Amino acid sequence: MNIPTIPSQPGGSGPQRVTEQVAFHRTELSVILSLYGRMVAAGEWRDYGISCLRDVAVFSVFRRTAEMPLYRIEKRPKLRGKQGIYAVIGLNGQVLKRGSDLRAVLRVLERKLIRAVD
Repeated sequence: MNIPTIPSQPGGSGPQRVTEQVAFHRTELSVILSLYGRMVAAGEWRDYGISCLRDVAVFSVFRRTAEMPLYRIEKRPKLRGKQGIYAVIGLNGQVLKRGSDLRAVLRVLERKLIRAVD
């Protein structure tokens, strides 16, 4: 989903340029927040942040608020025909999974919920 924004210009004269932002759609956020809720309940994650930029929308996951994100879930519409629109990126910048289906891409994180029971 692209959200048009109009930056304010001083004086109000001259043409205003419309810039586009990439954002997560409601259905995409529902899938992401469902996983986030399960990981919070398991005690793995504690905080998140969302950034909507010109080329990418990022959902960052944190173990603690003041840290670097553990994972970044990115949406890059320009990669739709190449590598896939969604990617999960780890703490060190390594791409853990990439693809066009958000649920399939997030499965790499759901595996962290599966643990052996003693």
